[in-house]
Amino acid sequence: MPPMTLTAPAQHSVSDVLKGYVALTKPRIIELLLVTTVPTMVVAARGIPGLWLILATLCGGTLAAGGANAFNMVIDRDIDAIMERTKRRPLVTGVMSARAATIFAFGLEVVSFAVLAIWVNQLSAWLAMSATAFYVFVYTLWLKRRSKQNIVIGGAAGAVPVLIGWSAVTNSLGWTPVLLFLVIFIWTPPHFWALAVRYRDDYEAAHVPMMPVVTSLRHTTLEILIYSVVMWALTLLIGPAAHLGWVYALSATILGAMFTGYALRLYRHARDDKADVGEAMRLFHFSITYLTALFVLMAVDVLVRHH
Repeated sequence: MPPMTLTAPAQHSVSDVLKGYVALTKPRIIELLLVTTVPTMVVAARGIPGLWLILATLCGGTLAAGGANAFNMVIDRDIDAIMERTKRRPLVTGVMSARAATIFAFGLEVVSFAVLAIWVNQLSAWLAMSATAFYVFVYTLWLKRRSKQNIVIGGAAGAVPVLIGWSAVTNSLGWTPVLLFLVIFIWTPPHFWALAVRYRDDYEAAHVPMMPVVTSLRHTTLEILIYSVVMWALTLLIGPAAHLGWVYALSATILGAMFTGYALRLYRHARDDKADVGEAMRLFHFSITYLTALFVLMAVDVLVRHH
C-alpha cells in the first residue's frame, strides 16, 4: 500500500466532491447487501417488523458498509489507478485526498455503531463493526493481494448483513441466520469470479491474484460451477430450517437451477486460456437478480403464510 498522502486534491466543484463521497461508499454494493437484510428481518419476525426498527437497521448497516468500502478505496487507490474498471474512482481522479476519505470512513463507522447500539441493539452494532474489520484487515489488507482465495474468505464480510438483520429482530442468532450467511458466503465467489473473468487483464496488470489470473479459465469456471451447486443445495436447506413453505421451496429450486445452468454454460465454453466473456457477464448479472429474487420471495413466503 502506498504511503498516505496529505497533498491537497485539485480543485473540483462542490457537486463533484459530494458525488465523490457517495462513490466512496460503493452504493451499488450496499443496495445488494440491504436487499438481503430486510427479507431476513421479515423471516425473523414472521411478519413485517416495526418501521422504525427497519429504518434504523438499514441506516446503521448502510453507514457501516459505506465506511468499509471507503477504507477499501483508500487502501487500494494504487491498483485502482491501474485497472480500467476502477480508474475513475474519486481517489484516483483526485476529487478528495486519501486523508479526507479516511476521516470520512471513520466517521461513518462511528455513526453506524451509535445508530445500531442505541436504536437497534448492541449485538447488531458489534456484528456490523466485525464485518468492517474483516473486510478491511482480512480481505483488503491481507488476502486480496496475496491469495487466490481472497474473495472466498473475504466474502464473509458481505454475508454479515443477514446476521445483522436477524439479530436486529431477535437480539440473538441461530441456525437459520447461519444458513442465510452461508448462502451469501458461497454465492460470492461465483458472482465475483464471473466478473473477474471479464476483467482478468485488469487484475493481472495490477498483480491481484484473483482466481482467473492465477489458475486456468477452465479451472476457474469449474470452481464457479461447484460453488453454484453447493449454494443451490444450501438454499434448499433454508426452507425446513426457517419453516418456510411452497413459495420459497419452488422459488429456490427454479432459481438455483437457472443459476447452475448459467454456470454450466460458462464451464462448457471455457478452455484453459479462454472463456466466453459474454457468458461470464450473463452469469454475473443474473447472480444479482438471483440473490434479490431469492430473498424477496423468502419474505413473500412468510407474508403469504402468516398473513
